[in-house]
Amino acid sequence: MAFLLNDLSVSVVATSGFLAILSYLTYRLLIGHLLQFYQLKSIPEVGPSYPFIGHALILKRNSGDFFCQLVGATDEFRSSPLLKVWLGPVPMLMLYHAETVEALLNNSVHMDKAHIYSFLHPWLGTGLLTSLTQPKRPRGQTKASTGPKWRQRRKMLTPTFHFSILLEFLEVMNEQADILVEKLDREVGEGSFDCFQTITLCALDIICETAMGKKMYAQSHSESHYVQSVYKMSDIITRRQKAPWFWWDVSYNLFGEGLEHNRRLKTLHEVTSNVIRERADHLRLEEEEDSDSVPGNGTRKRRAFLDMLLKTEDEGGNKLTHRDIQEEVDTFMFEGHDTTAAAMNWAVHLLGSHPEVQRKVHLELEEVFGGSKRAITMEDLKELKYLDCVIKESLRIFPSVPFFARTLCDDIVINGFKVPKGANALVLTYALHRDPRYFPNPEEFQPERFLPENSVGRPPYAYIPFSAGLRNCIGQRFAMMEEKVVLASILRSFNIEACQKREELHPFAELILRPSNGILIKLERRE
Repeated sequence: MAFLLNDLSVSVVATSGFLAILSYLTYRLLIGHLLQFYQLKSIPEVGPSYPFIGHALILKRNSGDFFCQLVGATDEFRSSPLLKVWLGPVPMLMLYHAETVEALLNNSVHMDKAHIYSFLHPWLGTGLLTSLTQPKRPRGQTKASTGPKWRQRRKMLTPTFHFSILLEFLEVMNEQADILVEKLDREVGEGSFDCFQTITLCALDIICETAMGKKMYAQSHSESHYVQSVYKMSDIITRRQKAPWFWWDVSYNLFGEGLEHNRRLKTLHEVTSNVIRERADHLRLEEEEDSDSVPGNGTRKRRAFLDMLLKTEDEGGNKLTHRDIQEEVDTFMFEGHDTTAAAMNWAVHLLGSHPEVQRKVHLELEEVFGGSKRAITMEDLKELKYLDCVIKESLRIFPSVPFFARTLCDDIVINGFKVPKGANALVLTYALHRDPRYFPNPEEFQPERFLPENSVGRPPYAYIPFSAGLRNCIGQRFAMMEEKVVLASILRSFNIEACQKREELHPFAELILRPSNGILIKLERRE
């Protein structure tokens, strides 16, 4: 009997302790949320909000409708320096003016990605895209230096995007663009067709070969399990980000897409892990033979990002581990195909909708290439100045990444409003690029906006298709180069006619800005 009483006493004490801790945590969360709700009260918001549920009663559930709702709010509050939306108990500050965006992105303290990016960790680990920049701080410390991993990794990877390295990738881009042109040629005279996936598979082939040094033949074998997994993974992650009830791994695995997520993840990691191992073994053999050439033909082996990662060392002479390299290779695969593919598709639609702009591009291409079918060189790309403006204007109207989020690592004052640490800032690139102060008639497609004489006086943070500040996109030169090569290759061979009006595209924003109804075009061969 005494033993039973002792056990009962222990159980009562344990239960009481658990309830006390739970009550304390609930109290802290309750007080913290109400304090934050009060602190942000003066900032204009998209509509009536309530503690804990925020704007849940008015926010649209559909991705396209939700995106339109946010963009509509920025139009309505264009003159307001800030705007907020509560996603449940989480405050999101919407920034869409050059001066407020600069206050955030030009500050080395506020560089951490928001919580929603944590769902990329299973795939990408904590590589350059997803790693935190701020280490945990001791209580009472007000500032933190940039996290050692992100800063060190950025410093190590920057040389891999050097001009001479990008020059080697030009051959891959030309080859894959030629395959794309052959595929598109089969559509001539067949009426309208959706070019979105066709162009996306070309971008995927380019990033596979330049990042991993491995041909995946996505354009000819789109049913490949690896190709399908890359193509689907970002969609799976996006759906989870929008469903808080699936943020907990147990509920996601039991009731959500956890099993499908893990199956795709296994495929992606197995392929990149095997490629890394194969390339590492190959490089070891090359070093033993003390040769830079492929045995038998005396030609230089084509390099990939992976080869450079395998040789990269930090200041202390330490090389990246297999896991470090896999994080960055997977990041290149994720970031390097979807964004450029979307950008090229939007540009194709805009060119097909504006024959006068397309004619100017054709004239420029004729001046540079004449009737030649030769491969595009780096010198050619420098001469294609108007095409450069077309791409930039396309990215202004349809930025591949229409918004991105940061977590504030310290209190900050933005345009007179004090915003507490822990809040999230949502940079709405799509709305920022439509500021009439710097882009009059913002919905009009006018590539001439980006001619040097028309860009004078425009603030640097008014146009940020590749983000800005210390955490800008490390691969933006690679992306611009790829888009120029592929678009130039298409336009050297075809006249494009868009088969949709702008309002029929219904852009929806998840991780990437995509059209709801594809990109329908007709093609005509150029003589």
